[in-house]
Amino acid sequence: MASISEKRFGVEGVIRQLFLTIVLLLMLFPLFWMLIIALRERTPDFSSFFGLLSGPFTLTNFTDVMTSGPFDTYFLNSTVVATLVVLGNVLFCSMVGYGLARRRIPGKAFWGVTVIAVMMIPPQVVMIPLYRLMVTFGWIDTYWALIVPFLVTPFGVFLMRQYILGLPIEIEEAARIDGASDLGILFKVVMPMAKPMLVVLSVFTFLTTWNTFLYPFLFTNSESMRTLTVGLTFYLGNQSIDWGHLMAGASISALPVIILFIIFQKQIIEGMTAGAVKG
Repeated sequence: MASISEKRFGVEGVIRQLFLTIVLLLMLFPLFWMLIIALRERTPDFSSFFGLLSGPFTLTNFTDVMTSGPFDTYFLNSTVVATLVVLGNVLFCSMVGYGLARRRIPGKAFWGVTVIAVMMIPPQVVMIPLYRLMVTFGWIDTYWALIVPFLVTPFGVFLMRQYILGLPIEIEEAARIDGASDLGILFKVVMPMAKPMLVVLSVFTFLTTWNTFLYPFLFTNSESMRTLTVGLTFYLGNQSIDWGHLMAGASISALPVIILFIIFQKQIIEGMTAGAVKG
């Protein structure tokens, strides 16, 4: 009987691993496709898979992207904007989420519903009012327009509120008895306990900000303020597309996100799992 169970478990394990391997290959294929095109010396033949793999291969597209045009400026702008937006979301979303989860606020239920309602509004709806606001402040074509409106997001607030609600309140009460202030409890007690979810929020915010196109395209006019997503669009011509250079630039722009996930994958999985249980 034991041998039959072990055999069944072994077969199920093989099937599960095979299924996960197939899913992994399907998810990695777009990255493989992008890299192959970036390494091609000429525009590849898209009519067949083997035509895509046929050579010759070269690194010229990567060197051209890095040396021709202000690609380094685009990369720097994206890095500065994404980093500051992540720091702002970690700080402000934690503060607002903690207030909604723990403090007695008049109309707290209303504000909680408001946060969820704002999450349902498409970004295109607020595009024109936000643009007019940036014009009024004189922030068009500056870092202020690319950073300040996104320092706190309703998704981040909702995420942190739900996670903090699942944390044991006894530790916070003990810190309050010892004389800790609200900010002291937040920074020294709550945020260290919420580290897995803070990592999830940071990676999600970095990924969203790094890949966003609409607002950087809308709020920037000069070449010196463009981000990577806006800069890469200039490889799209009216009659043809420079696939090699476009994919080389896209490969370089994807590296920070991939590296970030590799470094923090354990914390990301832990935070998402804990959030699913506690939320």
